[in-house]
Amino acid sequence: MRIGQGYDIHRFDVGRRLVLCGIDFPGEPGLLGHSDADVVLHAVSDAILGAAALGDIGDHFPPDDERWRDADSGDLLQAVISLVDRSYSVVNVDITIVAERPRIKSKRQAMRERLAELMQLDVDRVSVKATTNEGLGAIGRAEGIAALAVVLLEERT
Repeated sequence: MRIGQGYDIHRFDVGRRLVLCGIDFPGEPGLLGHSDADVVLHAVSDAILGAAALGDIGDHFPPDDERWRDADSGDLLQAVISLVDRSYSVVNVDITIVAERPRIKSKRQAMRERLAELMQLDVDRVSVKATTNEGLGAIGRAEGIAALAVVLLEERT
């Protein structure tokens, strides 16, 4: 068994759409990033890569590489899973989204289901939760969104 943690943060960009766990949040400002800036899927990708000791998402999808401009982070996550698939399987994933907005609760189940689909997991192995930063720091001032992810990998036999 191997445990990995991931973290990502992006500032808001009013001209973009907001995507979290591959789910759209219409009417909310998007996030600034080279890809679609899905902060949750980036954190999950980093957690998987970390658990497998394969670097981080920037090593595999550099932000200065035009191939990844506006890329769907779901595709990036699936590529990361393919990198580890011969040696490891993902057992479960636990996500914490830190944001003042948007409210996550109404889309939490859809987010869990989409992440389970992307990772080929049963939905009961995917946890998505959210908290605010209680008005503290850049996140508390609603300047962006951060996400933390923990994954457990199991070595294939």
